[in-house]
Formats: sequence, C-alpha cells, structure tokens
Amino acid sequence: MSKDRVLVFDTTLRDGEQSPGCSMNLTEKLTIARQLERLGVDVIEAGFPIASEGDFESVQAIAQQVRGARICGLARTGEEDVARALEALDGAEMPRVHTFIATSDIHLEHKLRMTREQVLEEVDRAVRQARAHCDDVEFSAEDATRSDWDYLVQVFETAIRAGATTLNVPDTVGYTQPEEYATLIRHLREHVDGADRAVFSVHCHNDLGLAVANSLAAVLAGARQVECTLNGIGERAGNTSMEEVVMTIQTRPDVYSEVETGIVTTEIYPASRLLASTIGVPVQPNKAIVGENAFAHEAGIHQDGVLKAPITYEIMTPQSIGRSSNELVLGKHSGRHAFRERLAELGFELEGEAFQDAFRRFKDLADAKKTIYNEDLEAIASDAVLRSDERFQVEQVTVLSGTFAKPTATVELTVDGESRRATALGIGPVDAVFKAIADLTETKSELERFQVNAITGGMDALGEVSVTVSEDGRRVIGNGAHPDIIVASARAYVHAINKLEWHKRRHEVAEPRGI
Repeated sequence: MSKDRVLVFDTTLRDGEQSPGCSMNLTEKLTIARQLERLGVDVIEAGFPIASEGDFESVQAIAQQVRGARICGLARTGEEDVARALEALDGAEMPRVHTFIATSDIHLEHKLRMTREQVLEEVDRAVRQARAHCDDVEFSAEDATRSDWDYLVQVFETAIRAGATTLNVPDTVGYTQPEEYATLIRHLREHVDGADRAVFSVHCHNDLGLAVANSLAAVLAGARQVECTLNGIGERAGNTSMEEVVMTIQTRPDVYSEVETGIVTTEIYPASRLLASTIGVPVQPNKAIVGENAFAHEAGIHQDGVLKAPITYEIMTPQSIGRSSNELVLGKHSGRHAFRERLAELGFELEGEAFQDAFRRFKDLADAKKTIYNEDLEAIASDAVLRSDERFQVEQVTVLSGTFAKPTATVELTVDGESRRATALGIGPVDAVFKAIADLTETKSELERFQVNAITGGMDALGEVSVTVSEDGRRVIGNGAHPDIIVASARAYVHAINKLEWHKRRHEVAEPRGI
C-alpha cells in the first residue's frame, strides 16, 4: 500500500531563530540551510524578508544557493510584505510565499483592531497578490486554535478561492489539546469547500509541552504538513521538535500506517549538533532523540537487558539518527582528506581559508591532546566556518593573574583588517580580557550570562565557553572553544559582539513576529 507523504516544513531559520539569543547571521543561516537540504526536509522557511535587511539577505542567499527543497519566505498580508517576500525568493528553484493574518476574536480586537470582514478582504488580496507571481502559496490563520471554527471555515475558503495551495492551522500560543486539535483538523477538512485542493498544515508551539503530541494527532486526523524546528527551538517554550515527529512516525508504523516522511534520519543527529554549536545553546541531556542521555542506560537491569538484546530497552538505535559512539576519529597523523570527510559526516562543508584555518586548529589540538573526539571537531569547525567574515577576530590573548598579582590582560584583535591591541585590569582574568575587548570594539553591550563546559572528558579536554550579551533590546549568544579556557572566553565574547554588529548594520529590530 502506498503511503501519504507528510511534508516536513522546517522553520528553524525563521521561528526557531526567534528564541531569545538564537539569532544567526548570513553565514550561519546558510550553513544550517545546507544541512537541512542534506536532511531531506521538504520546505525550508528561510526568514521574514520585510523584518530587516538581514532577513531579506538571508532568504535571498538561501533561495539562490540551496536546491532540493522548497524555499519559503514569510509575509504578513500587507502589500509591501508580500512584495518583499517575492523579491527575496527570486532565483529559488521552488519558491513558496507564506502569508498570514490573525483570525481569533482576541487578536482582531486587541491587536489588529479589524472586523472579520476586513480580515477576509486582506486574506483574499494577499493570497491573490502572491499567487500572481508564485505557484506555491501557503496561508496561515494565526491563533487558529482560539478562533471561531465557523469563521475559520470562511477564512480558509477565501484563501483557497484566491489560490492558496497550503492551509496552515497554527496553535500559536500552545493552547490546544491533542484530541481537540485533531477534531478541528477533521472539521476543517470536512467543511471547507475545496479542501481537497489544498494541503492542511500544522504549526504548534510548546507552551504546555504538547507541541509534538498535537502535531501527531493532527497527522492522524489528515494533516499532511508539519511545521517544526531542529531541537524544538522557538519562541517562548519552543516549537514542535522535528526529530521527535519524524522518529515517532518511523518507529510506530503500526500507528502511522498511512504516512511516511522523506527525512534522511541518519542526518538528524549531525543537524542537531550543528545547530547547537552554531547558536551556542546546548541540547538538554534528557531531550528525546538527540539528548546526551537519550541512549544512555545506567540502571543495572537496563544495562543487562541491552547487552543481551538492545531491543529490550531501545526502541530505535543511535545509528538510525546518525549518532556514533564517542570514539577516536582522527589523530595527529591524519591528513586533509580524512579531516574533510569527517567534517562532512558531522554536517560541515568547509572550503578555502575556513577549511585551512580549521585544519590548522585541528593539528594544533592533536599535538596538545591524545584523543580527538567528534565534539572536538565540531567545535573547531563551527569556530572556523561561522567566523570567517566577521569584523572582529581574536589574534592573541595574554593574561597575568594569580594570588599576588592584579589580573591583567593584553588582547590583540583584528578590527576591519587592522591589528589593534589593548591592556586592561580586572577582578579576574576573564574580566580583564573582556574589558580589553570592550575597549577595542567600543561595544556598549552588557554581559548577561557566562558559562563554561568541557566538551569531552579528561584533563586535556577542549573547553567551550558560551556568553549571552545584550544591547538595545537585542540579545545574542556567542560561543568559543580552545584548550585554554581564557582564549575560549575571548572568542565567545568577540563572537557575540560580531553578531550584534551584523544585526546593527542591517537595521535588525528585536520584536515578536510570525505565527
């Protein structure tokens, strides 16, 4: 029996990026988009083109460079929004315009200050405008799960008549329950005139921890597109976790006997790790599918069962999601070819100076420690590929500190291609380094959070530092890795400042947006 395809609509680069501190620059977004392409997602929502020049550039670059997936740009129903999305998508192999407007009486009264009739007119005009230039148009009814069901039918019928090919039913505030959501999807499929001409999509937020459950209930009720993110990142409590939906459908074919996805599941773990290293937000250890403990067995009875037969306690294998053991992968005698191949397996495709820089760092690390792990390589690669075009770059860090010495740091940065040096005192070595960097970059940002982790075990472990800084309402996360934790701290701080600079140059605004 042939199965229906459940389309995987990945919004990591749009809704996921709206997580506090998780904003990405162009290079970072392109890197994630290429991994999503390898993962086999059907639709990549690359951004919200009218929100900022940075978002526009990102959607435009991804549309022009990524093939094999539909590239989508989000737009409100305003004429300028739709036009900007169409402009950004020019050059895409398979473009999609995704337009939305709120439909709940709560939003109509308190946010839009529009009547139901005015919203219907907006839906008709926006979808027709998009469809005149793009064959693939998705319409979303924001806050659909708190909207009047009969009015939703009217809204979706209007969208279909105007040319919408996908109808999205967002649970914008994570309010609905699985059976309630499934009943809504069935109601819409049965009562919307022309429903057979459109794909019903679901977009769930995780405020009550039910995003995945709600999405899967909707799939059983006939929805054939799930909007989700890697690691479940997103506004507030996050979005539907892509890996959880995909692996549930694959692991329980008895329940989801009529559907399948096109995801290359062995790319799930590399994608998860790539995102975490890019945005500097680690995956919680007990996260389903991709968490550090997802396949760990500590209880004796569990260990005994797994050793005898993995199926006793494992309903899927680590290998099925592309997760290998934490084994030695390369050594100091490994060459460029082996290094490049291993990075590709981890989701990194480095070229030119970025590759040479990463290879030099790998050789330096291999000389300094006996065992090189996948996590070490991920840290090296992300540090190289995501920083190659930044305004500020760390060159040298020297620190004097100790029981009887006033902590003093001398930092040398490359600023716009020119080498500059500053010295500063601090209450500790990291504080001194940060003060010197602040002087060189003239940043006005505030440090909100500082965190240190050992990437792997052992006294020679590569250290990873994550910092959160904010300025003018924009909060970003920077990360850095190095065997010397002080150098790692400097790299993390400079990475965060570079992110702020990138957004400021493109007039990025920190404001809630989307569905």
